[in-house]
Amino acid sequence: MDKIRIFLVDDHAVVRDGLYLLLNTQTDMLVIGEAAEGNEALLKIPQVKPDIVIMDLSMPNGRDGLPTTSELIQRFPELKVLILSMHDDQDSLFRALKAGASGYLLKSSLGQELVTAIRQVNAGQAYLYPNAQKKVIEHVFHDSGEEYNDSFDLLSEREKEICSFVAKGYTNKETGELLNISPRTVETHKSKIMEKLNLTTRRDLVQFALKRGLLDN
Repeated sequence: MDKIRIFLVDDHAVVRDGLYLLLNTQTDMLVIGEAAEGNEALLKIPQVKPDIVIMDLSMPNGRDGLPTTSELIQRFPELKVLILSMHDDQDSLFRALKAGASGYLLKSSLGQELVTAIRQVNAGQAYLYPNAQKKVIEHVFHDSGEEYNDSFDLLSEREKEICSFVAKGYTNKETGELLNISPRTVETHKSKIMEKLNLTTRRDLVQFALKRGLLDN
């Protein structure tokens, strides 16, 4: 089984050491590199080509986590970034998602939750700690409720089902088997979903599904 290749970015060596020990004890994970700040990460990551970057949000002694995440996603769209942060506030959360992060996790929640988050993000799903999911949903309904609800209501019931499965990381084949339709039909529905919601990438679809609460179903 191929291991999940992980790169660590944090300005505290003791945090990196702790993450290294935790993650390398997992049979399906391998830490392949580390950096103390964003500029160092931008130099090293292209050389080792990780699957997932664990990114500290605040690194006062170098390039911060958000601009680093944004540049990484622009250069490597398939790369997944999981943000680690001490900040349990809506602004930090939404700025991280806007930068292209696939997940957001509090440093106080390290341990098995981090392991779960890495596996979930690697599978193509998004991961937010429970209170963050609530913040996303409340924000959407409060700030953009009518437009948001209208866009989702454009989807048929079958398209809503497929939207949920795709966002959770199911393949066309797996989705087709669950809904008793062909993988080609699933792909056709996906194209229509992206068009109706005015989305361009699967990452956009995952973020939409998070806002709509589809990943909780």
